[in-house]
Amino acid sequence: MITRRGFHQLTAAGLVSLALPRRGARAATSPRTAADLQYSDAPARGVALAGVPKGAGAEGTGQAVRRAAEEATDFSWLSRGDSVLIKVVCNSGNDYPATTDPVALNAMVALLKEKGAGRVMVGDMSGVQFVRFSKDRLSGSSRTLMTGNGLARGAAEAGAEVVAFEEAGWDGFFEDTPAEGENWRRPLMMPNVLLESDHVILMPRCSRHLLAGSTLGLKAAVGWWRHDSRLEYHHDAATFSQKTAESNTAPSLLAKQRLVLTSATKVLTTFGPDQGFIAEPDTGLVMASTSVVAHDMASLAWLLESQQTATPVDQRTSVMDDPNQSELVVNLVNRFINLWLDGGLSSPFTAQTLERYDMDRIWDDRVLARAFEISGGVPHLEYAAVDVPEAVQQRLVASTALR
Repeated sequence: MITRRGFHQLTAAGLVSLALPRRGARAATSPRTAADLQYSDAPARGVALAGVPKGAGAEGTGQAVRRAAEEATDFSWLSRGDSVLIKVVCNSGNDYPATTDPVALNAMVALLKEKGAGRVMVGDMSGVQFVRFSKDRLSGSSRTLMTGNGLARGAAEAGAEVVAFEEAGWDGFFEDTPAEGENWRRPLMMPNVLLESDHVILMPRCSRHLLAGSTLGLKAAVGWWRHDSRLEYHHDAATFSQKTAESNTAPSLLAKQRLVLTSATKVLTTFGPDQGFIAEPDTGLVMASTSVVAHDMASLAWLLESQQTATPVDQRTSVMDDPNQSELVVNLVNRFINLWLDGGLSSPFTAQTLERYDMDRIWDDRVLARAFEISGGVPHLEYAAVDVPEAVQQRLVASTALR
């Protein structure tokens, strides 16, 4: 695991040269700026919010999951006996909110079973710092990490089975070309278990991310990919954010993803993706939508809200607040990831420069900007809230409305 102290040690070790810009980098498709954004002509997209008072425990979270899910969808897409794959986020073995909330996962599996689902699977492939995967070798285990952070137990107790994508082997993946993927040079390599499932439910978390700014629903797509797709993603870093959004237009996802639901009773508001300050708002949120873009607008607004209202000022100050140091750290880490993804010894030196994130509003997010671009504009959001303080609702509405 890389820690903040580790970053300083790496820098001090004389590895600054790895963070120098790559010359001749492939030009990026630039997302639009906030001033260029326009609303979509499409119908409004619903976002359901359910409040969870601090200390409400598993029962409170479970009730909020049910309320948000049933408000976001009527489950008419689910026929008795259908198989459902719940894509969680298990980047590491760390506890929630560094991962999907196991309590919320348990509640979602139970709800699906109640509504007639047959086989329910819970799957992901963890980060490369913990799982090294190539055609010739495999080390580490997503299943072991899910056991450590409680996701495996949350799934099993409600009658679901765990699927670790790497366990299918290098040939257990298929090619899928994003419908809007001009910044991808090759098809994405997606796990075959996706083809075996009738429906997909995405259950991300709400967290800051050192490289990506945040990790919400759109960023969770990385967990699907074989490591050669992850290598292209990190190596061609000039279009890192654009590729994040574009990957969500993979036909296999568009055809099957029915719901995106996040339990954000706890929020990782600094650093990320595996560690940082854990904020616990007085009223946490469960957010759900059938649109991953609409979901992420609300989730990012909640992340920024939690940074401002539930994170002490001294916890917000770090190396990442210094533009010069943070640029160095971001690219140093990304170049090490290139090496870990079996890109070869030259890969860290030839990787493109990754631009650091400065994000005060959701409109500053490059991932969402590209998502708006390829989906025809910013969606109008219609909120339905239960047990959410009026002041919180108003701030989220204001944060996700173009002005």
